[in-house]
Parts: sequence; C-alpha cells; structure tokens
Amino acid sequence: MTHDHHHEIPRYTPEQTELALNPPAGRNGGDLVVETLHGLGATTVFGLPGQHALGMFDALRRSDLDYVGLRVENNAGFAADAYGRVTGEVAPLLLSTGPGALTSLAALQEAAAASSPVLAISSQIPSAGLGGGRHGYLHELRDQQASFRDIVKSVHLVRTASQIPSAIAAAWESALTAPHGPVWVEIPQDILLKETTLPLVTAVDATPRELLPRPELIAVAAHALSHARRPVIIAGGGVVRADAAGKLRALAEKLNAPVVTTFGGKGAFPWEHPLSLQSWLEDRHTTDFLEDADVVLVVGSGLGELSSNYYTFRPRGRVVQIEADLGKLESNLPALGIHADAREALSALLESVTGREGAEAARDAVRTVLEKVRARLDAQDLALERRVLASVREALPATAPSFWDMTILAYWAWSAWPGPMHSGQGAGGLGYGFPAAIGAAAADATKPVLAVSGDGGAMYSIAELATARQYDLPVTWLIVDDGGYGILREYMTDAFGETTGTELARPDFVALAESFGVPAVRTSPETLREDLSKALAAPGPSVVVLPALLKLFAPTHLT
Repeated sequence: MTHDHHHEIPRYTPEQTELALNPPAGRNGGDLVVETLHGLGATTVFGLPGQHALGMFDALRRSDLDYVGLRVENNAGFAADAYGRVTGEVAPLLLSTGPGALTSLAALQEAAAASSPVLAISSQIPSAGLGGGRHGYLHELRDQQASFRDIVKSVHLVRTASQIPSAIAAAWESALTAPHGPVWVEIPQDILLKETTLPLVTAVDATPRELLPRPELIAVAAHALSHARRPVIIAGGGVVRADAAGKLRALAEKLNAPVVTTFGGKGAFPWEHPLSLQSWLEDRHTTDFLEDADVVLVVGSGLGELSSNYYTFRPRGRVVQIEADLGKLESNLPALGIHADAREALSALLESVTGREGAEAARDAVRTVLEKVRARLDAQDLALERRVLASVREALPATAPSFWDMTILAYWAWSAWPGPMHSGQGAGGLGYGFPAAIGAAAADATKPVLAVSGDGGAMYSIAELATARQYDLPVTWLIVDDGGYGILREYMTDAFGETTGTELARPDFVALAESFGVPAVRTSPETLREDLSKALAAPGPSVVVLPALLKLFAPTHLT
C-alpha cells in the first residue's frame, strides 16, 4: 500500500532534544491542552471556568492564547460558533463538568446545524468516579458524553495525560473536515491537575480530509446541466463555508443559470447580479420558478423547512444535489446525490460543463420573478418594516458583519438583506445575536459588529453586556422592543385568536445598558439610521433600543 504524501518527521537538533528531555517544571495536564491548541494554530479560546476545569484555566496563564470569558456557557458557545463562522478556523470552547457542560448544549446544536467548527473541551469528574457508579461527586452525571453524542460530530475521551494531544488533534481534524461541525473532548479533573513531565507539545498535524466528488457523478451532472433548457441553482451555506462563491459565480455565468441563495447561504452569490434571484425563498413566485426548471442544481443545502418554502417545493425537473453532509443527501427530494465539498464539486463541474446560450432569456426571467415578489410586498401594508430594514442596511458599513437573533426583523432579513449575514436559524434557539457578535469582534476588533435581537431574545444574553464592556469590544446591539415574543404572538393570534405566555415585562434597556457602562440610546424608525450609524462609529460596545411592533409579510406556503 502506497501513500501519496509521506510526511517526514523533523529530526530534532541537540538543543531541541535537550528541551524535550528537560521540560519546564510546574506543568500539568491543562498545559498539555493549551500547548496542543497552540500547536494546532489556535489563537483565541472562549469559555467559563468551573471547579473541575481549573487545571486548564491555570494553564492559560502560562500560554499566549487570548481568552474571552462569557457569563453563561451557552453564550460562550454562541461566541465560539460565530468565531468559527467568520474565520473558518476552529474555535476552542473550554467548559466545566455537568451543569457547565450541559448549559452549552443549545449553542452546540446551533453549531451542528450551521456547520460551525467549535471544539468543546470539557472537564469531567475525577477518574475514580467514572463508569456510572453514582459516587455523588459534585457535577456528576452517569454518562456525560451521552448528552452530547446526538449533537456533536464526534466525541473524544481522554483518560491519561499522554492521550491529550492526540485526542484534541483528532477532534480538531473532525471539526474541520467537511461538513464543519462541533466536536467534544472530555478530560477528568485529576488528569488536568496532575503534574506532567511530558515534553512541551510542539507542532501537531491535524489536516482535515478532503471530500472529493466521484468523477462518474460529475460526468452525469455536467451532461445534464450542459443540455438543460432552463437550469437553476440553489446555493446554500455549504458554498459559503467552502469559500466557493467565486466558483459558483463562474458556473452560473457559464450556464446562464439563475441563482437563489438560501438563508444560510447568503453571500454565496452577488445580490445585484443579473442572474441573482436573491433570497426570496419564502415566496411562491420564486418556488414556482424553481419548480419550472428542467435541471435544479442544489449546492451545499439539504433543502430543509425554510429552503423548501416549508416543504412546498416540488421540482418537476431533474435535481442534482451536492452536499458534504452525507445524511442530508436526498433527505428531502430524490436527486443525483453527490457527496462532496462544494468547492471541489463546483471546480469539477466548471471544468466539465459546456457553456449554454440564453443569457438574455435567463436575465429577463430573473427580472420578472423579482418584479412579482416586489408587487406582492407592495400590496401589503409593510412600509414600516421595509423602512426599518433599509435604515439598518444603510447604517451598517459594507464590511461589518451582522448577527441576528430569532426575531421578526431577522425573518425579514433572511429574505431581504442583500449580503452575508449570520443568524441562529440553524437550530432556531433564542439568544444567538449578541454573544455571536462578541465572538466575531474577538476574531477581528478592527471593524464594528452589529447584533440584532428582539426584547425576548435580548433577555437570554443580557449578562454579556458585562463581557462586551470588560473586553471593550466594538459590538453595537440593536434591540427591537415589542413587549414580548413577537413572532409567537403573531403565530398564536393567527392560530388561536389569542395569546398565552407571549407578553413580557422587561427592563428599561437603555438604563440597564448604562448600568454596565455601555452607552445606549432610545431611537425611533425616523431616527434609527442616524442613531445606529453613530453607535457603530463609536469605539467599544453600544446599545440602540427601537420600540416598534413589526409585522411579517404574509406567508405563501399556506395557499
């Protein structure tokens, strides 16, 4: 058996050997953790200390890793998720045992749904208590990893100090192998605290495996696309994560194929391109147009609930689906399923397809669909909502990232926001926006970051105002205050004629923010653009509160 690439093991110099034989004193298992992370290329870690994890946190003091500590583990998970999304790099998340670990579960579910490479490293009760024996240790769970197995990509258990570097490297590789995702490493308290004489961890190799398409499938897909009369492309988050937007654009232009991006795939295709159907997936005109295509190329999407207009999308043409997540291949529609990284598959298609005529017809068709979408919105009383979203867009600098909670304005943005955006729509839990913005600011503090929440979602992460202030991060938080869970209020009113549990008492957000030392302003739809621009331009964290009752555009999947 031959290997294409043989890595030479670097030969140690006498000086290096001397250092390996005489490592610095006072190191413990926690040092092996942070040395391994450093050797893998990590620069920033997120987390929250806890009694069993103190060995790791003490070791941070001896390392040059930047630590960003949040106030709730779930929020630390959201911050790590956002760091992974904006950098494409692994985001380490340090957690304690039991309650600390379990509090991160909802954030890890979002990371799994959104394919974010989060490396969660949790402590565990002392080795003597492992095995489910019910010894009554603080934080004890009978089987801690069982709570995470259903959510993360892979679980890596450590039971001795010498296992630490390899377990973390394997987890790192798993997190970065397409599709990206969260992974779990678990290390008992005594292993983290025990002094070690193992040498310093230096370079660690954890190169992710490439996920290449099978050539016979590319040949069939290229033939179908080259001979299509009305091809269309649905571009999902896999295109963004694979950094394949350039390849997608080249393919679309070669085929003269209109492109619609999913809500998770925003930024995969230029919004104003003449072939861009934009992101109006929750619109029957778009759905009808996609159904009429004779070949539908789906790249990096599982065509889930939102991407399929609530499973009403029934294509009449042939579907070709490129997807890195094997479980999503043909999970919703029969297709020619190609299990591959989006970038690799698009590259192969680009070389194999022959160009198509019909540029003018494709552009006219796109224009017609977008005009129908606009006319449908114009027929509804939505001037306030469109104005608010436009004000946010105008206030935000072009290169500044934005992070959106599950709130009515975000549901608008999924369809109407013109460029890349990040939201908690993978798992759909509340509280994502603000801690995620903190994670993005930790990755790059040179430009402002916008977070958008409703008042309900804001209360999930209000404690992180202290974090934003402590690290002086350039995060501006827009809180749309409508006095409750606005979207649930709308759903319940439509379904039952009245609401239960949706109305909320809440703080004076301006006064509350100021009590954290964070400047805040109460705005109005008329002054939003100006107030938000000012807040984003000022250094450090800020809060802008918009009291407003926003409506969602009428759904089209029910008729």
